[in-house]
Amino acid sequence: MNEPIVARHWLAHATPKAAPALATSTVLILGRIWNANGAEHSLGGAVLMAVLAAGSATAGAFASAGQAGDATVAGTAFATSGALALAGVAGYTDGLSLPLLLWALATAVAYGIAARYWRTDRRETLAHHRQSTARREEHAHLERVEALRAGAQIEVARTGAAYAEQLATALITRASLPGFDPAALTQAGLPELPTAETTREN
Repeated sequence: MNEPIVARHWLAHATPKAAPALATSTVLILGRIWNANGAEHSLGGAVLMAVLAAGSATAGAFASAGQAGDATVAGTAFATSGALALAGVAGYTDGLSLPLLLWALATAVAYGIAARYWRTDRRETLAHHRQSTARREEHAHLERVEALRAGAQIEVARTGAAYAEQLATALITRASLPGFDPAALTQAGLPELPTAETTREN
């Protein structure tokens, strides 16, 4: 039974595309809220955010090093480092020009990283779709071959039954003809045919 085709809402398509901009905008807004609540020119807050950002970047570098590196962990660590750096700058500075510049840069980098994952996901989805289509076509081909084979067997059986019926009708008709002598046929070396009386009894 075919599964119903469900059309996705346009928001379901747009939300993943807007996620990087929403994330960086949220960090910028939180940084500016922090700025308005006393973080402006706060050296301790700036040092704290710098240490946290450097720690996240170091963790990302360690997670991506070597053959056993985990790309997901490394990407998360680097994203956290960038978010902390953006929040620190947005909270420490008094103007909006530098935070907005860093926000634009962070958004561009986030979209660049996300585009790579989107391409990989799209390739995997297309490969899965092609494999599913190939499997369906192969199964459909096998079903068609089996249906043709079964139809051929049915036709052969019907043909054999029709031939046997026609042969029996011909034998009965010939045996009922006047002057027909089955003994003469037997003496001529032909197989023995049922006599007319036996045929009529049957």
